Amino acid sequence: MRNSAVCLLEAAYRRRPQGAALEDEAQCLTYEALRESARRVGAGLLRHSQSSAPVMVYLPKSVGMVQGFYGTLYAGRAYVPTDSAAPKARLGRILSNLRPSAVITNETLSKNLEGLDLGGASVLLIDDLLKSEPDDDAVDRALAGVIDADPIYIMYTSGSTGEPKGVTIPHRGVLHFADWAAETFHWDEDTVIANQAPLYFDVSVMDVYGALRCAGKLILTPEVLFRFPLKLPEFLRDKDVTSIYWVPTVMIRVANSGALDEIKMPKLRTVCFAGEVMPNLQLNVWRRALPQCSFANLYGPTETDVCTAYLVDREFSDQEPLPIGRALPNMRVVLVNEKGDVSDEGEICVSASGILLGYRGNPELTERATLRLELLPGCPQRFYRTGDLGRYNERGELMFLGRKDGQIKLRGNRIELGEVENAGRMIEGVKNACALFDREAQEIVLFAETDEAFAERAFLRAMRKFIPAYMIPSRAVFMPALPHNANDKIDRVKLKQILEETHHE
Repeated sequence: MRNSAVCLLEAAYRRRPQGAALEDEAQCLTYEALRESARRVGAGLLRHSQSSAPVMVYLPKSVGMVQGFYGTLYAGRAYVPTDSAAPKARLGRILSNLRPSAVITNETLSKNLEGLDLGGASVLLIDDLLKSEPDDDAVDRALAGVIDADPIYIMYTSGSTGEPKGVTIPHRGVLHFADWAAETFHWDEDTVIANQAPLYFDVSVMDVYGALRCAGKLILTPEVLFRFPLKLPEFLRDKDVTSIYWVPTVMIRVANSGALDEIKMPKLRTVCFAGEVMPNLQLNVWRRALPQCSFANLYGPTETDVCTAYLVDREFSDQEPLPIGRALPNMRVVLVNEKGDVSDEGEICVSASGILLGYRGNPELTERATLRLELLPGCPQRFYRTGDLGRYNERGELMFLGRKDGQIKLRGNRIELGEVENAGRMIEGVKNACALFDREAQEIVLFAETDEAFAERAFLRAMRKFIPAYMIPSRAVFMPALPHNANDKIDRVKLKQILEETHHE
């Protein structure tokens, strides 16, 4: 019986002790080396820190960061992946909320912790922990006390108030997800996964634990490559990559670069994407270039990880929206309307044993984010309210309609900003688009990424081919590149700042 996600590592070690497990730019570890190093980290943690509180892993994206994750789990604790480039003020807010038992870091980053209230947490250098004396008895005792309902990790996301929210996920959520991915995509020991997402972003979870589940190889793709989309297909080809799970913004860049027409990737078999809407215009470029691949649109917020999936099984025109599919096994997804009733259209709500346990240190926020529905008489179930809207199409597939706060009402008309963005992307020469509602001016503004010089009025008229007149933006802002955040998604916060600055000019 699997009580902890490190059971996946133990099983992979037994299957392929000398098989390649984890690779970054500096090194590649076998499963034997990865297991031994993680157990050393776990033993070092148990030796230097007695508290069972979570452990912050404050390191750059690297083999060492993953060793920190697994080592923490071997010590029977939850880990907290942390952005090594996070501003000091944000680090302070996370530490204040988290109150960790220890912080695993390196010598350079440890200087950023100076002056912050660590609450008595031990600061432990990863290089020192990797040299710790092994203590299998202590590690095994710590693991024996873990159950699958215990937290595996806490991921901090940005809250609307500016305070980071610590989303706490249990082991069983990760175990169910890894099982589903390996079985759905037929992953085996020859699987090579090229990770894109930062390790403090939930899209990375399928990479990190899916590779363990099938005893395959995980490659931490060099971050610099994502600034050069022409180089990415070359990397996938040269590394014999079989599976990727990327955010759509990266896939859009690669499709727009023309690289897929030039570079063949014969080993690639699985292409998954999540985190944003994937437009069919660019997805069709990928599908034409890689007819041997299975493509999957995955959906789910950090609080649930992936809860629905659509395995692309038919042709779509460039203008059509892509379904987000159906609930994963052992998960229940319902739509709740404004009256609080289950309906064919409404807010997407998710129930499963593996969804968030709560927001760290914030029971009030946890209560507001969940609701109880009595779908079975006398058995009310807890659901997470995603804040996203959905409806079912005629095939019974779930369609994503955007955020509740991304649905606006303008001059009496209900408008989905995602539909406006899709129309903008359909204009030839536009690489990507983002629509925002300027509440002060009561108008829609479309930011378009393009190298071409467009006449604004002609551009907005061209959008009428795809959406009705009442949805046409009042303004279009053309940029050579839309800003992106650390997760490589479009940085809507930055674009909102640009909008606000125009009010003060």
